[in-house]
Amino acid sequence: MLFSGKKKLLALLGTMVLGTMLLAGCGADKAASGSGDKAASALEGKVTASGSTALLPMLKPAQEAFEKAHDKVTVNIAGGGSFTGMNQVAEGAVDIGDSDVDLPDQYKDKGLVDHKVAVASFVLITNTENKVANLTIQQASDIFTGKITNWKDVGGDDQPITIIHRAKSSGSRAIITATILKGQEFTDNASIQDSNGAVLKGVATTPGAIGYVDAAYADKSVKTFSLDGVAYSAQAVIDGKYPIFGYEHMYTKGEPKDAVKAFIDYVMGDEFQNSQVEKLGFIPISKMKK
Repeated sequence: MLFSGKKKLLALLGTMVLGTMLLAGCGADKAASGSGDKAASALEGKVTASGSTALLPMLKPAQEAFEKAHDKVTVNIAGGGSFTGMNQVAEGAVDIGDSDVDLPDQYKDKGLVDHKVAVASFVLITNTENKVANLTIQQASDIFTGKITNWKDVGGDDQPITIIHRAKSSGSRAIITATILKGQEFTDNASIQDSNGAVLKGVATTPGAIGYVDAAYADKSVKTFSLDGVAYSAQAVIDGKYPIFGYEHMYTKGEPKDAVKAFIDYVMGDEFQNSQVEKLGFIPISKMKK
């Protein structure tokens, strides 16, 4: 009976030891799993970008959402113009160069990688008191090149035209040059501003003014022109009826890595593209007709 009792005691102790080992093993597995999950989410670092002010209304909300999801990552986005952005990323001064234009020849040997992130449309704007609501492409070209200098020549009041627009470093200016001026030069008789926001404010407060901004900036403080009878809308761009638009680019020097890659992937990802891009005044690339 004593021997039988010892056998039962030893068996009970063995079961307890085995159970303890199994629990310890499960705990270790959970700890390892938790550590792995933590490592996978522990993205950290700093992302710097500069360039297109036209792209800022899309990238700023993306920055805020991305930083909220990755609290150890800081994303700094500045304007300055498309060509400034391409210069700075080519020189290694920033991680990302934001641009409204395709990579010019002078940058094609700099090792820059193109990431197309959206389509931006641009509108011609004027002071709200201007009676003119529609311009032909030719009339717009003649205004910006200085051939037409008074609104009466396009059906408006006898009022001098004041041009307010962007510097040569601007991708917005390059797009207007390509789509409206067809390669001609802007007149020098103009007021130059350093951002879309500054152009908007200048046109809104200057009687007889005309300028151009990314469509995402246009608000009730200004009046937008129809072009050749076509009012701006995202669908008009998609259908090929409205001419002023360009692909938005985020250029990197070489393939992006770590936090830089993650941020670009977020901007290009289905979730952001499908839920936010149009709300922010842009067009997802996937909607453009080939």
